[in-house]
Amino acid sequence: QVQLVESGGGSVQAGGSLRLSCAASGNVARNHNMGWIRQAPGQERELTAMITSFGMTEYGDSVKGRFTISRDNAKNTVYLEMNNLNDDDTAIYYCKLTNWGVNGETFWGQGTQVTVSS
Repeated sequence: QVQLVESGGGSVQAGGSLRLSCAASGNVARNHNMGWIRQAPGQERELTAMITSFGMTEYGDSVKGRFTISRDNAKNTVYLEMNNLNDDDTAIYYCKLTNWGVNGETFWGQGTQVTVSS
């Protein structure tokens, strides 16, 4: 099992910034993907940003150029720096970790609310 603990959500005005953190513990595979999936009210979950254990990144189209994902391998922690936030960024942000390999599993955090007001 893998435990994911998220922090850093909250409320911010449009144009502002927030930083999310997600710390992983437990059976984290040496090779894995870790990142954030968000779900806005009435919408499906969508990729926000993902980073591999090697440092390769992927971003959702709507956040490219505004959000930056990074990681501290020693702490098994990923960070999401969110800048120039707008109303469309209001969502619950879920941390997600997928272990690579034949028996790879996916784990989810409990989610953290981000609310952007104009």
